[in-house]
Amino acid sequence: MDSVPTEHTVDSRFPLRTVEADGRHFSFRESGSGPAMVLLHGIGSGSGSWLSQLDELSSTYRVIAWDAPGYGATTPVDNPSPVAAEYAAVLEFLLAALKIEPAVLIGHSFGALTAGSYASTHSELPTLIVADPANGYGKAGPETRAQKLNPRLKAIRELGPRGLAEKRSSALLSSNASDEAWNLVRWNMSQLNPDGYEQAAQLLANSHLTGDAPAYHGPVLVMCGSEDTVTPEAVCRPVADAYPNAKYQTLPGVGHASYVENGPQFNAAVLEFITGQHG
Repeated sequence: MDSVPTEHTVDSRFPLRTVEADGRHFSFRESGSGPAMVLLHGIGSGSGSWLSQLDELSSTYRVIAWDAPGYGATTPVDNPSPVAAEYAAVLEFLLAALKIEPAVLIGHSFGALTAGSYASTHSELPTLIVADPANGYGKAGPETRAQKLNPRLKAIRELGPRGLAEKRSSALLSSNASDEAWNLVRWNMSQLNPDGYEQAAQLLANSHLTGDAPAYHGPVLVMCGSEDTVTPEAVCRPVADAYPNAKYQTLPGVGHASYVENGPQFNAAVLEFITGQHG
């Protein structure tokens, strides 16, 4: 992989693909064949952030990294203030269009809310993995929710995607992250659609991951970087506790974008967990 990821690097290795279903357009990146592994990115990211997983995990799985509603070329949802269940319904349309049922569903940060909502109504899902999960603020009072939401809205409106990438990307990685990781995080954040980001921020304020957790009884892996300052381990451990059948794992030495900062470590943890559960 090139030391400095660029648009050319990402798109030449794993080109953006599109499909239409239910009158919606979806964009995603794909690699490999076999059982489907579906990857859901965080609020400040996109399908292009999963380079290591598209590369390494595709030897065993058909790896599909989606662009959430309002990201990439994916049609936004109609509701300006959605909940996770609405994004989970959109995910179902994409899966149906691709004629797949996920063997593994992985959600990172904000993406964990959609993954958790999907799992709560799909008991047949073999494996759920949430990494550095955002729990959401759906159970908090209006004042707390506004305190969490308004700075995000203000930042994207005042800074725009590129300004946000310059100011915010450093929070997603540890101080020891490689230049490659820094550039990939910045590039993905610079590609944000402001309207899609604002909808996602509303979803984050409206949803509640641990509220959905008790409904899913399949195997769950909750991972968190030891240097994560966005959703630190003190926030992530209760997510694992909320699931009936979950394992918690610390990913040492990495920050919030754990799958970007040390892809081999992240991928090894994913495969080890799946093998331990299903052989």
